[in-house]
Amino acid sequence: MKIKQVIFRISNNILKKVYKFKILNRYETINLIKKNKLSVARFGDGELFIINNTEIGFQEKNIELSKRLKEILKSNDKDILICIPSMLNDTNWCTEKCKKYWDNHLQDSRIWWFKYINKNRTYGDTQITRPYIDLKDKKESENLFNNLKEIWDNRDVVIIEGEQTRLGVGNDLFNNIKSIKRIICPAKNAFNKYNYILDEAKTISKDKLILIALGPTATVLAYDLNKLGYQAIDVGHIDIEYEWFLQKVTEKVKLKNKYVNEGTGDINISNENDGSYNKEIIKLIL
Repeated sequence: MKIKQVIFRISNNILKKVYKFKILNRYETINLIKKNKLSVARFGDGELFIINNTEIGFQEKNIELSKRLKEILKSNDKDILICIPSMLNDTNWCTEKCKKYWDNHLQDSRIWWFKYINKNRTYGDTQITRPYIDLKDKKESENLFNNLKEIWDNRDVVIIEGEQTRLGVGNDLFNNIKSIKRIICPAKNAFNKYNYILDEAKTISKDKLILIALGPTATVLAYDLNKLGYQAIDVGHIDIEYEWFLQKVTEKVKLKNKYVNEGTGDINISNENDGSYNKEIIKLIL
């Protein structure tokens, strides 16, 4: 190991002992969203990689995206909830696999999180959209999903998602929604079409709730739409998590007819024809 890397890891370990990130727990995060109808922009390890100009599986390096993510993470805006991973403070609630990944990740990156955050801000927990697969105690998952469902209860919703993501299709995650429409975007490198996506989103009525599943692009889009007066929530992998919860699996698995961008080794899914889903689509931006 190089001397520079040793020094870096020592710095990370010192930071772990002396600094606690200001992060709400899952229930505090969800309740704040419900109470104040807040928009949500979420940051995970993938967003940090993009900030540091490293590509991830479904988003290539992009200088403008990196710049925007830094801007949002340091933001002082009070009318949007910025979320970061609760693992920054504690990984003991995680499964062994999750704990190992995040302990290793933070050994090299905790100092980067510290560098980029706004020290005066209290953040929400990014893991609200991960209420199942990484939890060591999965008895909590059903209650977390029920709390999340209250966010969109009886709302008119527009979903902005990647191609073949199919949020809520084939399950009851959104069975309490009043109406649902969809804007379909690229599954990979969505930020390359960002201006087109934003322009289309601006045509949506502001009384509708916008749910976004679009990787790091969702973080920026939720932030920009909030500035324009929308409630927009980056929901990340929530539908995949719900599918795994319903199946009671303990490892990440492939899902029929849905794009899973992590841990399953397969993105070539069948293109099943679903009439009701197709009717919900109001725009294709591919």
